[in-house]
Amino acid sequence: MRTFLSLVTIVLFALNMQAQLNDYKYVIVPKKFDDFKNTNQYQTSTLIKYLFSNAGFNAVYDDEMPQELAANPCLGLKVKLDNQSSMFTTKTGLILADCTGKSIFLSQEGRSREKEYKISYQEAISQAFKSIEALNYEYSEKNEPETVTLSYKNDIKDLNEESKTENTAKNTSEQPMVRQEATVDNQSYENKEPIASNYVKGASQTESVVKQVATTEEQSYEDKTPVQSPMVKATDKTVNAKKPEDLGVLYAQELPTGYQLVDSSPKIVMTLFKTSIKEMYAAKFGDINGLVFKRDGKWLFDYTEGQALIQKELNIRF
Repeated sequence: MRTFLSLVTIVLFALNMQAQLNDYKYVIVPKKFDDFKNTNQYQTSTLIKYLFSNAGFNAVYDDEMPQELAANPCLGLKVKLDNQSSMFTTKTGLILADCTGKSIFLSQEGRSREKEYKISYQEAISQAFKSIEALNYEYSEKNEPETVTLSYKNDIKDLNEESKTENTAKNTSEQPMVRQEATVDNQSYENKEPIASNYVKGASQTESVVKQVATTEEQSYEDKTPVQSPMVKATDKTVNAKKPEDLGVLYAQELPTGYQLVDSSPKIVMTLFKTSIKEMYAAKFGDINGLVFKRDGKWLFDYTEGQALIQKELNIRF
């Protein structure tokens, strides 16, 4: 009987947690967690965003929030790391906190005894995330009353235009275009009609594009039309020759630790190392380290460049 009641309590708790999480539209992933010195250290930010996205959450980085979320941060939950790691064991959990900083959910603790920190944190975080994945999150959109906005912008514009038209007509009637006087003492004629300008856009007011002189003393012709420079801007392919998006088709060759990707030369351009997650690899591309994983049938390469996280699509053939 006691076991049955405990089971019921656990089920009710899980349903309550699921209901609470379903009220939030976004999950905000920091690019740098408080316990780390560097951005995306050990690829923790990339991995956590990937895990939440795969579980159906609308996961975004903290500096790439959509306008809706930036205007109302309470639409999202922020991810925090509950890092309890020791010298020989990596122990960490995931905390979801609301816009006031209140913890809404604390995952189970994930552990790893791997010596390499990058692999160790990836294993621990993946274990911790299983308790979040089990909640089967699905956003429940709230129906909020529509707000009616009254705008007087066009009305003001129309009044200004009417006033302007009336003033123009008034000035026109008071000041005629042609003024003529014919008396015994004074005879005059003044025409105030506008004269069409011969100004050509693009040409200098002081100098014509083409200057020509033809007199008895001097005959000359000078063309000042701008000459287009023969210099051609370097193509992006030349500038970014070593960028991931210019690699073209890559062919995977299996290794004991993962794969090496070669181009059509063939030349090795990238090395993939196995992780504990299916279709996710730690990647090394020259001096760049990142993650290569499959999502929606596409292979994506996430890596850090300076303080920015960049994602590129790769064309890999296994």
